[in-house]
Formats: sequence, C-alpha cells, structure tokens
Amino acid sequence: MSLHTTADPSALLLHARDRQADFVRDLAHLVSIDSGSRNAAGVDRVGSWAADRLRGAGFDVARHPAYDRGGELLGHVVVGRRAGSGGSRVMVFAHLDTVFADGTAAARPFRVEGTRALGPGVSDDKGGLLAGLYAVDALDALGGDAFGELVVVLTPDEEIGAPGSAALLRELAAECDVALCLECARENGDLVGARKGVADLHVTVSGQAAHSGVEPDRGASAAVEAARVVLALAELDRTRPGLTVNVGVVRAGTRPNVVASEATVVAEVRGAHLDDIEQVIEAARTRISTPGTAGTRLRLDVRDACPPLEWTEATGRLVALAREVGSPLGIDVRAAVTGGVSDANIVAAAGCPTLDGLGPIGGDDHSESEWLDLSSVAPRIALLAGLIARLGAGPTN
Repeated sequence: MSLHTTADPSALLLHARDRQADFVRDLAHLVSIDSGSRNAAGVDRVGSWAADRLRGAGFDVARHPAYDRGGELLGHVVVGRRAGSGGSRVMVFAHLDTVFADGTAAARPFRVEGTRALGPGVSDDKGGLLAGLYAVDALDALGGDAFGELVVVLTPDEEIGAPGSAALLRELAAECDVALCLECARENGDLVGARKGVADLHVTVSGQAAHSGVEPDRGASAAVEAARVVLALAELDRTRPGLTVNVGVVRAGTRPNVVASEATVVAEVRGAHLDDIEQVIEAARTRISTPGTAGTRLRLDVRDACPPLEWTEATGRLVALAREVGSPLGIDVRAAVTGGVSDANIVAAAGCPTLDGLGPIGGDDHSESEWLDLSSVAPRIALLAGLIARLGAGPTN
C-alpha cells in the first residue's frame, strides 16, 4: 500500500472513529490504576499493559529499570521498537506516571460527562499514551510501515523530572531523526512548540545556635541570613524576558527562644533560553556569595535542572507539516509556548527535532477536575498517525 494511502487523513480518521468506544474502555482501565511517580508497582502495571499492546503490534519490547538519585526503583521504562520500510527513525514518547496519591483512582473514578472524560491522569498522560497506541493501530489497519524504525518510549518518572529515565531518553533521542511527544494538546487545541527550562536553587544557611534571652550575642542567626537570601533571589525575578525566579520554600530554626542555627531557601528558576537560566544562576551565586550576617555560612546547590525545549527552524518545519496533515481533518494547527516542563525538554536537548502536545485535547492537569475532550480523540489520533507516516517516509526539508 502506498504512503499516500497509508497517510490519507480521511481513512485514518475513519479508523480512529470506529475504535472510539475501545479507546474509552481502555482509558477507563488505565485511569483505574493508581500510578503515582513513587508507586513503582502501579506504574509498572500501566507499563506492562502498554508493553503487551506493543508486542501484539509487532514491536520488540524491552523494559529498563529506572531509579531515583537515592537508589529507589521508580518503575521501568518501556521501549518498543519496530522496523519499517521508510527512511527515518521516529520516536514517539509518553509517560506512565501521574501526580496523584495512592487511593485517588478509587476515590475519584473514571467517568464521562458529556464529551469529557474525567479522572486522575486522564489527560496527563494516559490519554496521550493511549493515543500513541491507537495511532499505531490506525497505521497498521492501512498497511502502514512507512518509517525506518518506530521507537515508542514510555517513562515512569516524568512528573518528578525523569531522574531515572533521562539518560535513556537522551540515548534514544540521539539515535532518532525526529520525536513526537504525547502530552495532550492545550485546552484551545494548540500543540506545544516550546517549553521553558527549569532549575531549582537550594541554599543552605548555617549559623550558630544560642539562647535568645541569656546569650543571644553568642548566636549567628541562620534565619536572618535566610531572609536576606530570599530578598536577593526575589530581585532576580523577571530580570530577563520570560524568566521567573520563585522563592517557594523557606525553613529556619526550631524554637522562638533559640537563635536559628540552620535554614533552607529553595527557589525555582524558569526560562525560555538556556543562556538566561545559566546567567541568573551565576547572578544568584554572586549575590549570596558573601553572607550579610556575621558568623553564618552559605552553600548553593543547583538541582533538578532541565533544559528548555527551544523553538528552532526544525520546530517550524514540524509545525508546518502538522498543519498540512491537520487541515483535511479540520484541525487548525498552531503551536504554543508554555512554562511547564515535559520529557520533550530532555529529548530536544539531545539534538532531536521535537514537537510536543500531540495527544488529544485536555486540561486542568494535576487537579481534581482534570479532563480529556473525547470529541478530539479521533481527529488527534489521525493527526498523529499521519505525522508518523509523513515523517517516517524521510526528511521533510
């Protein structure tokens, strides 16, 4: 069967619509599984289900353990690979974990209200994950293998910054020609062409404890120094376009009658450009390098840094191709810039052209009202399948 037939939007849409009831059934099943980022068993239940589906579609599947920085098993990365007859290696990726605590699936079960499905993780990212599997089904139904290789990657720890899967994501991204991220589309239907990067600044302040009434002069207040640090970091907020510095955590002392000997300040930096993030980190180091409170000491650690998904010429070409594929489907493809981070940041930083937001339309992520627009499911599956076929056939530039 020709590429033209395989990627025909109307045929892909018809197949996706015929499978809509199956999609909703599978979505209900996945949402019923608690799979918070620290629930390795739950994450792996979702991953095992998806791995079985991939094997049934002819993929070679491997499962790689993912550990956090302390050595805790977070679950397994599922990697499915299938060779085709095309010219390019396409990576499609989503995540298995949610932000919700154990018991949420039972307390707030999957339900459908009108055209919306609701439940924990229904949009972020179980709807997107499932859309990827159904896009493969749609291509298979039309005899489609117009890709050099299709690589499907499902991670267990995206919601906590991918500490256990980032290295594997980078390795796989370096092998691929293009990548499509299955985070759901924005509420207005936009895809995602750029995301801010993020870094956490952990400032530890050490002082000297003393009785605040009997001998306060023997103390060195870490709390007072922490207050200075908070103000110094806050002054860096919005010093560059689109860059934010949020002081989110401040802890100090143990009792009001004890001069505080320890304090912690944690600030989050977000920026659209890696250079902006790096420069504000250096500015933070300079501003707090010399304590303003006698007898105190400061240490700044940069943690959980994730580079931005920056808009590039390749991004523009991917959006243009998505617009071409989406037009017959009635989708006016546009791409937004968002402050949230996803695994797409990691993949793009490895040098692989990446387009995000290719799941169905959803919203209110991470909240009790999280929803997925079921009327968008079939068109977005057809868009994704058409993109895979077009990109897999060979370079678009």
